[in-house]
Amino acid sequence: MRSGRPGKSSSTRSSPVLSVGNDREAQYAKYKTLLREELVKAIDFEEAANSNSEELSKRLRQTLLRLIQLKKIPLNRMERERVMDEIVDNLVGLGPLEPLLRDPEVSDIMVNGPKHVFVERKGKLTLTNIKFDDNDHLMTIVERIVAAVGRRVDDSHPMVDARMLDGSRFNAIISPLALDGAAVSIRRFGTVPITAKDLVRFGSIPAPVMEVLRGCVRAKLNTIISGGTGSGKTTLLNVLSAFIPDHERIITIEDSAELQLQQDHLIRLETRPPNLEGKGKIDQRDLVKNSLRMRPDRIILGEIRGGEAVDMLTAMNTGCAGSLATVHANNSRDALARFETMVGIGMPNMSDKVIRETIARALDVIIQVSRLSDGSRRLMALTEVTGMEGPYITSQDIFEFEKTTIDEDGRVRGRFRATGIKPRFRTRMAAFGIKLADQLFQYEHQV
Repeated sequence: MRSGRPGKSSSTRSSPVLSVGNDREAQYAKYKTLLREELVKAIDFEEAANSNSEELSKRLRQTLLRLIQLKKIPLNRMERERVMDEIVDNLVGLGPLEPLLRDPEVSDIMVNGPKHVFVERKGKLTLTNIKFDDNDHLMTIVERIVAAVGRRVDDSHPMVDARMLDGSRFNAIISPLALDGAAVSIRRFGTVPITAKDLVRFGSIPAPVMEVLRGCVRAKLNTIISGGTGSGKTTLLNVLSAFIPDHERIITIEDSAELQLQQDHLIRLETRPPNLEGKGKIDQRDLVKNSLRMRPDRIILGEIRGGEAVDMLTAMNTGCAGSLATVHANNSRDALARFETMVGIGMPNMSDKVIRETIARALDVIIQVSRLSDGSRRLMALTEVTGMEGPYITSQDIFEFEKTTIDEDGRVRGRFRATGIKPRFRTRMAAFGIKLADQLFQYEHQV
């Protein structure tokens, strides 16, 4: 179970892997095994069980240092720090994952079996030199994570999705489904929420477009954020939710709680998987239905992926205007098509025309986001849903990002621009006292 480390910040910890030759590395591995065995002999397990992780880690490090001196093990200062970190992390932490979980720049950790650990930093995916001893070692860490949150993973339940104690989203799939060792994915979330100013500063969304998005939320336009995996949908959902007035009652519904809303009048709901007997499952649709009985002003749904789309659209059409959700899609037209499919799943007897009319009445704005080839996340389009024309839903792009080239450093270049169309939702905004200058809809900026 993870907890605070004893008096060492990430900046002072030793590197996970030293740059040493193969012979020296083999010697180091032998010394590490010896010290681990001697430490286990020296541990008072009854006393350890009554200690918190920080106190236990401190005592283990002290004991290891004495053992190194007593056994006269020839390790230099960096190797001593490394061996103590690795042994203690394996006993009371998450083993080789601990250095990555301490690194604030790591946003994703992906383990493809015991010998291949990838991380994402600032949008770039790289292979690390971190390794587990073998698949049994990796499985020990996986089991430690799931046990800490009251879950189970074994041959009869080889897949698990959970929220770790630090809020990170954890997914694992093991043998016999994973052929080359357990596959683990950890999506991490910063302790300090990203703000609208941050997204503008990063170049993800220009200030004029953010001003329009603020107006959309304040004017209670029903908004969907569309994008692929890792495109920044949840981050943008967090940012937009900050524009909701404090006096409104908000209910969030997620599979794994990731949102970091700051309002006081907030109820956070999370789905529940079935128990070991296959009973007790509570899915998003159950929670959306129940939330409608809780007098919400707004419902925020982490991700729409099934029949809950029906209930979410019902909520948007009947008293929960200004609700927000995300959906996996490559563009706004695909997002609408996905909604049609998901509503069809939830209401199989509903005709295509009625489904489209329901969607057109409920949705006001679709925000398309994407992760580009250089790792940056950007708003690609702000689209207004305008209604129906014959049997089809109609929409119009208000802002868009056009990619033009990739520079010599590999960065994507292009321009944010207004399409020149003045959105119909300006009338809705005016009713809320929100006036947007005409110049906003003539905006163009090179990046």
